Amino acid sequence: AFEDWNPPHFLDVAEMASAVALGYDWLYDVLNGPERVAVRRALTTHALKPALERYRAQKEWVTATHNWNLVCNAGMVLAALAIADEERELASFILGRALESVRRALGGFAPDGGWEEGPEYWHYGTQYLVYLLAALETVLGTDFGLSRAPGFAETGLFRLHFVGSTGLRFNFADATERQGAAPHLFWLARRFDRPLYAWIERQITVRPQTLDLLWFDPRGQGPRSEGTPTDMVFRGIRTAFFRSAWEDPNAVFVAMKGGDNRANHSHLDLGTFVMDADGVRWAMDLGPDDFDLPGYFSRQHRYAYYRLKTEGHNALVLGDQNQNLAARAPILGFSSTRDHAFAVVDLSEGYAGRAEKVWRGLALLGRQHVLVQDEIEAVKPVSVKWGMHTRAEVQVDGPQARLTDGSASLTARILEPAGASFEVAPATPPAPQNPNTGIRKL
Repeated sequence: AFEDWNPPHFLDVAEMASAVALGYDWLYDVLNGPERVAVRRALTTHALKPALERYRAQKEWVTATHNWNLVCNAGMVLAALAIADEERELASFILGRALESVRRALGGFAPDGGWEEGPEYWHYGTQYLVYLLAALETVLGTDFGLSRAPGFAETGLFRLHFVGSTGLRFNFADATERQGAAPHLFWLARRFDRPLYAWIERQITVRPQTLDLLWFDPRGQGPRSEGTPTDMVFRGIRTAFFRSAWEDPNAVFVAMKGGDNRANHSHLDLGTFVMDADGVRWAMDLGPDDFDLPGYFSRQHRYAYYRLKTEGHNALVLGDQNQNLAARAPILGFSSTRDHAFAVVDLSEGYAGRAEKVWRGLALLGRQHVLVQDEIEAVKPVSVKWGMHTRAEVQVDGPQARLTDGSASLTARILEPAGASFEVAPATPPAPQNPNTGIRKL
């Protein structure tokens, strides 16, 4: 009975269409005639016809390659399948266009399963993509080869690696640290015969969802039993992960991203890193701010906010300026052996105009020490600031800092340049931004 489902923000339409379509399909036998007519009319009027205009015009999310494409196409596929027997011509048109459109976004999983929008929008987009694939298979008996897209079968590994030993995510882009239920991992486990994916979902301690029950898979013994490498580089999104051990809440975990500052939901954070050890997240990413802040999604205003600018990350700041908005940072090298692992990322595009070369290397040495090494070449003098955000208490003594969190402690040392020293700086931006209460910057 709603007047509309908010088509100017089509994610609202897609989510409503998905929910109503599932309700209509699952409860069809207990709906009476007038109720069925009302639901079909709503799906047609509020979802499929507005989508029809966008498919014909080839605009907005139809040609996008980010999460909007996956979510919106999924909603339209579920709606079309739900009422295809009554609205055959409309449903057929929508399905054909949706299958064309969604292939654009599937390329984002290539070649190894990463997703450049970060953990939050990997979860959101992949969840709806699985709804789409599962609906196609149960109704039509085929997903038309969509699930064979390069990298998609491996995407559960991205979910495995981006969660640290503390249970917190490497929450780059507009992502929070906390993880939620991901029942689509059960579906992925069955679809690709990857029991490890089912193990991942069974470890999540938040309240289960309906689809956890419907797709439940009891298989999988965990990454340690399966011999899963402790280190991984996702070359498609230029992000590396390292840890000292699997299934150990006290293990050392460290991750670093290169990436693309032009990616949807990106922050200006090339080279940023997070670190866990002894059950504590020592180096943290602050995550997103309030999406309703003025201009939050405008490139003109977005990167003036502390949590999105370079200064608000564990990244280098050169010349007191943000990284360049169009910069990309490739992984130059990656190595993983029993005792040591490292990655090197080329940040030079991010600082073009201030330096000719900026490389950052991150290494896990002896599986217990973390080394961050920056190499900078500049023709003209430029100020360089190294920073790391933390919830820990910090005591500074020149080139050494002691971080404490309860009974756990961490020592940070500046190995070079000689004469450099640590200081503790505030991480509190002006209102109405998040005040980052309890956070300090080393």
